[in-house]
Amino acid sequence: MNDVVELVRPAERKVTRLSDLTASQQAAIRQIPAEKDAVTVPLSATRPNAIFTGADRYEAEQARIFQRFPVPIAPTALLAEPGSVVAIEAYGKPLLVSRTRNDEYRVFINACQHKGAKLVEDCAVHRQGRIVCPYHAWTYGIDGKLIGVARPDMFEAVDKAARGLKELPSRVWGGILYAQLNGGEADWSNLSPQVADDFGALGIPDAHVYGRRSFELKANWKVVLEPFLEGYHVQRLHAASIGTLFQDAPTIVDLFGVNIRQVSGRIGYVPAMLDEQPDGNIHKLVTHAYTAFPNVVLVTSQYYTSLMILMPRAVDRTTVHYYMLTPGPATTPKAAEVFERSFEMIIGVFGGEDFRAAEITQAGLSCGVPETTLYCGLESNIIRYYEALESLL
Repeated sequence: MNDVVELVRPAERKVTRLSDLTASQQAAIRQIPAEKDAVTVPLSATRPNAIFTGADRYEAEQARIFQRFPVPIAPTALLAEPGSVVAIEAYGKPLLVSRTRNDEYRVFINACQHKGAKLVEDCAVHRQGRIVCPYHAWTYGIDGKLIGVARPDMFEAVDKAARGLKELPSRVWGGILYAQLNGGEADWSNLSPQVADDFGALGIPDAHVYGRRSFELKANWKVVLEPFLEGYHVQRLHAASIGTLFQDAPTIVDLFGVNIRQVSGRIGYVPAMLDEQPDGNIHKLVTHAYTAFPNVVLVTSQYYTSLMILMPRAVDRTTVHYYMLTPGPATTPKAAEVFERSFEMIIGVFGGEDFRAAEITQAGLSCGVPETTLYCGLESNIIRYYEALESLL
């Protein structure tokens, strides 16, 4: 997918204050020590090569996680207004996501009930009330109902009520739309209410999608995920970009089932800063990083939030849908400049550094080297996540 960047008149920056956050977020932030007071604990944990390269492990994850439980499809912010629809390639399935005029979010298989043709072929968001199949012009409402058949006189009978689009069970959670891929009864128990509240406090449900891009990576989805669970790589992999902004110290971690919240102070942070400017932008001082079940990554920045959904396609293939979220479209030239520069920078950091690291890592792992990966104290969140994930396997 090409870049989809909205360079309209960008928006006045909204300040997120400490008091705007949930009580749980505030408590975690107040535990962050100054860098000089941080305590590091060595670790020597391992995981076998096969969790990244083995077909059996991949199939187990598909059967027991990605097909068994609802999985994330897209942020609701992508459909900013009722009466919108967008096609998304998700987990190897063509999906159609709509926001009806009644403000309901729906997820359908993007396939006509005549012969299965894709109804929408691009990745743009469309404002429209009807969807017409490009093959034989069967027409559907964005609520999935079949409302028109070309040359109905040529069919002995078409039961329109039985030929609506195939809908998947779905739910909005923290501003993210989840769906049950196998169409069966959905088990929502892995979606943490606390993380949903946190996302609400961070403004995710009401955010604006400034830009988005999709990446097709030659790497296992967990290899892609690992950098967002640890700070060990930041001052090294990102030495020439953002590495100087972050402390080389452990984060404050909270687990909510198979959901992890990390908060860390930026360079120069000391706890007294929280009370020196109580109405200041908390994102200048602190970075939030979430891994939400099972494959959502959310990272806050001073002017925007990065949201990624890591979708496994094969044991060594992952599609990443990246969204840069802002509080709203920009309304000043300065905001326009900041948003545009931020989008270019973060695509370079994630695409050119984190995702490149994932692909060169997978190249070695696929050769069987190393036989076991080794994790240090600054990577302990990876082990926490794997333990929670493995409990579902």
